[in-house]
Amino acid sequence: MRRTLAALSVLALLASGSPAAAESVSGHVRVDQVGFTPSEPKQAYLMTTGPAAGTPFAVVDRQGREVLRGRAGADLGAWSPSYPHVYAIDVSRVRAPGDYRVRTALATSQPFTVAPARQFAAPAANIVTFFGSQRDGADVVPGALRRRPSHLNDRAAAVYEWPTFTGPDTDQLAGDLTRIGGKVDVEGGWFDAGDYLKFTHIIAYAQTLLLASRRDGGPAADPRLRAEAAHGLKWLDKMWDDTSKTLYIQVGIGAGDAAGTFAGDHDVWRLPEADDHSTGEENRYIRRRPVFRAAPPGHLISPNLAGRTAAAFALAAEVEPDRDEARRLLGKAASVYAQARTEDVGRLVTSLPWAFYPESVWRDDMELGGAELALAAQRLGDPRAGQWLRQAAHWAAQYLRHDAGGDTLNLYDVSALGHADLVRALRSGGAGRLAVDEAALLGDLKAQLRIGAERAAADPFRAGAVYDGFDAVPHAFGLAATSRLYRSVSGDRAFDAFGTQQRNWTFGANAWGVSFVVGAGENFERCPHHQIANLNGRLDGRPPVATGAVVNGPNSEDLFADGLGDHMDGMRPCPADGVDRYEPFTGRGSRYVDDVRSWQASEPADDFAAIALYALTLMSND
Repeated sequence: MRRTLAALSVLALLASGSPAAAESVSGHVRVDQVGFTPSEPKQAYLMTTGPAAGTPFAVVDRQGREVLRGRAGADLGAWSPSYPHVYAIDVSRVRAPGDYRVRTALATSQPFTVAPARQFAAPAANIVTFFGSQRDGADVVPGALRRRPSHLNDRAAAVYEWPTFTGPDTDQLAGDLTRIGGKVDVEGGWFDAGDYLKFTHIIAYAQTLLLASRRDGGPAADPRLRAEAAHGLKWLDKMWDDTSKTLYIQVGIGAGDAAGTFAGDHDVWRLPEADDHSTGEENRYIRRRPVFRAAPPGHLISPNLAGRTAAAFALAAEVEPDRDEARRLLGKAASVYAQARTEDVGRLVTSLPWAFYPESVWRDDMELGGAELALAAQRLGDPRAGQWLRQAAHWAAQYLRHDAGGDTLNLYDVSALGHADLVRALRSGGAGRLAVDEAALLGDLKAQLRIGAERAAADPFRAGAVYDGFDAVPHAFGLAATSRLYRSVSGDRAFDAFGTQQRNWTFGANAWGVSFVVGAGENFERCPHHQIANLNGRLDGRPPVATGAVVNGPNSEDLFADGLGDHMDGMRPCPADGVDRYEPFTGRGSRYVDDVRSWQASEPADDFAAIALYALTLMSND
């Protein structure tokens, strides 16, 4: 009886004097579907087709009991011609732990949870599960997606010259590959994304963030991180030949040749375990995948690769309990770092083709590598700590001079982590006068946050990322992580609420009402452009799915102007009815499409997952 009366109370509130009661206005309530801590500011958003200022709302618990009532606040601006109003709904006064929804006469939100910060350890743990499902080689984690060992032929892979492509924006090869060496063991590692290519550029970045999550996560760090990071490190160790001073950068090719005489990874939709036994001359580079190197043996290496690979090895030395093994890892980090080409750099080396990962900034990688070397050396009592601290400070100063002000923490700019860890290393002292000081580093961290905060202030959903371009979701998580990094080294909590807003946006407080992390919330990405999930998982959001996968999210609507194309042979159509249910929410030049063909929006990637893991791990300690 009490529940019935509470429901009637809510309906009475919603009907009383609401401008939104007019039948001509419709709307949606968007909220972070994971939730909030009791003390955090909590905001939902009412997106409407017409004026609805002052619309009453109620927050109800799992039993339908009203815990808060109020009215929608400020109009935050138009999302699109179809939805010209977005109103703030402040539910910050809901502080008691529990599960809740926001109800209005127009719509009811997805549920959200109020709980201590440790609740964010759950989606972080799911992301660790995703890395397990991305494993290649013999040491796979079967998991819900029924993974099997794959690409064992990578144990004896041949080395090839860099391929020639038919154009600057294509991965199609102009001709056959030229073999120059081999064989090398490159078995293991993680698949890059929904495909099966493997890149040192990506894995070094992901490895660094997994290790940083383990180091900085405290009790909130998932205990499986140690084994997962060890898997990535084992492969990275193979990609660096310390004897010949050779860094291998890639396993596999994206596409075949223009003449159609052979296929590449992206030409075939299949499970990875099929590749070792693929027949036919046209599949020779799928069956026996080529390996490419950054530079000839002993030659200097693109500094972005040298810096981030050194950072991964050095961070491993920071967390390795066996001090002898930690010294070995530090030695590897030092060896790679010393091979960096820092003069006449030219175009950076990332992947083949470069257009897959078009990085242009490298001083941040050198700063990060030097900072991690210094921290590892300080931990081990290595006398070279001061040398690396000076180098890190030099590259930080050069970054501030040449590169600052354009980007925030993501795959292409790791300065935020470099700055924070350099501050920590500086506080241990021992290097004398340096090229940069704490104030400059903290100032740039703050400036990066301001880049996002200024965007968010003008956005109706308070998004600090650019969502009509690639990598919106990882940029949002990067800003969330930076807000906590900045606080950890400055003590300033001024950007905590902004960081919370960025997490909120990724988990559903966006125009589409979608959580861009598979398995987080009730309405998450259903049809990722991911071969294993598509072939071995369910297509309706029920398990098994690619749990923990983090997708790009919205992208420029221009990328979808020509449609999504046909389904590849073997691809299971998803959604089954082919209907784009998110098309009505296209706005501000951005579109999100939940379709297995939509690599532009729905493809998960390791770098997306890694920065989400780090942000959520840091937030789990709030």
